[in-house]
Amino acid sequence: MSSSYDIAIIGAGSGGLSVAAGAAQLGLKTVLFEAREMGGDCLNFGCVPSKSLIAAADRAHAAAKSGEFGIEASPRVNFPRVMAHVQEVIASIAPHDSVERFERLGAEVVRARARLVGRKEIEADGRRFDARHIVLATGSRPFIPPLDGLSDIPFLTNETIWNLSEQPEHLVILGGGNIGVELGQAFRRLGSEVTIVERHSIMGNDDPEFVEHVRNALREDGVTIRESSEVARASMSEAGPVLHLKAGGTVSGSHLLVAVGRDANIDDLGLDAAGVEADRAIKVDDRLRTSNKSIFAIGDCREGPKFTHAAGYDGGIVVRNTVFRLPAKADWSAMPWCTYTDPELAQVGLTEAKAREAKPDVSTVGASFADNDRARAERRTAGKIKLVLSKGKLVGCTIVGPHAGELIHPWALAMAKGLSVRDITSYIAPYPTLGEVSKAAANGLYRDKLFSPLVRRAVGFLSKLP
Repeated sequence: MSSSYDIAIIGAGSGGLSVAAGAAQLGLKTVLFEAREMGGDCLNFGCVPSKSLIAAADRAHAAAKSGEFGIEASPRVNFPRVMAHVQEVIASIAPHDSVERFERLGAEVVRARARLVGRKEIEADGRRFDARHIVLATGSRPFIPPLDGLSDIPFLTNETIWNLSEQPEHLVILGGGNIGVELGQAFRRLGSEVTIVERHSIMGNDDPEFVEHVRNALREDGVTIRESSEVARASMSEAGPVLHLKAGGTVSGSHLLVAVGRDANIDDLGLDAAGVEADRAIKVDDRLRTSNKSIFAIGDCREGPKFTHAAGYDGGIVVRNTVFRLPAKADWSAMPWCTYTDPELAQVGLTEAKAREAKPDVSTVGASFADNDRARAERRTAGKIKLVLSKGKLVGCTIVGPHAGELIHPWALAMAKGLSVRDITSYIAPYPTLGEVSKAAANGLYRDKLFSPLVRRAVGFLSKLP
């Protein structure tokens, strides 16, 4: 005999928790399944611990560079205390994602692995559950490449690196995506030697012109970057892991972090039994419904952008569809993302290269942090902003510089709400702030028109009027 629910959610990460909280508080009979840690990858292995580590590394870096401001300091890194700080931050957020909170909201929480056994049926912990709507929010896990010898040596992933009790002497990172460069810079600033090995170019999804700023900063910090370096096999020496390159030579260190991408958690989920189609991830329509229209898929387990904030956004779309019966559609065109290096690199919409492939009459306008007085005061002038336009309409924005992840907000809002660049020029920006780079870029779009010969002649005519 099965228990019946209005909605069942498999996975208690960002997306699943968003749906469960909304549905339960709105009165739906809700059941939430999670076999691992509540809060999912973001809280336990991803965003939260990595940004906590980066915060500690930034403090060490600021102290080391404080001589530029007339302050002499020599930081001493206590690595076990750094890792304790990371765990303290996780623990401070965990109650918000806890079983107890969601039970108080009215959801039933089942701490067991769940799998689909029918088009509207789930099996978990020896019980059967049926639901009008099912939401798959199972997230993703580190992709482990089929590299010869890798399975025979110890290596770290973004899930296991937080178990370190001793600081790596030399951390070799396989993969130059956002995880690789963020953790690489952080461990370097905390005192480890770091080498990043990337088969193509680091941060390959971002604007190369802006990635160059991050690359320069990493090298200035002392990170060794080996790009266009394909690995043939891995082995173990007395000193630690060794990567053997196809072009010849080796890269060795005391520890190896594998960060070459993510795999959707869809194995053993029973998709076939429920009539849910998938390749490497679950196929969804624009309402996030699977091939079984009673089942939705959100976040990293479905095809589409894989960010924590994307999963949360997906959750809202599902609540509108299932709770309010509205045909809400997902639109990821204004989905921002950020790589939290120093400088940060943030993007919303299309990069210039993607825009030129897909849009007509593409133009760009920008501004530099070197011309920003607040950046000068903080000695953080490396960076710039670029607006990408098609026929004068904003289709993308790229920022590299201090706090780029915060500075991308108005441009994400502009794209989501259809605001024009002219709208950004019309607000008053407080001085001196880093955010003035956005207004400087927006003003740049009209500078040539404003000071054109035609306008100068018009002003000359007006000046002669009585």
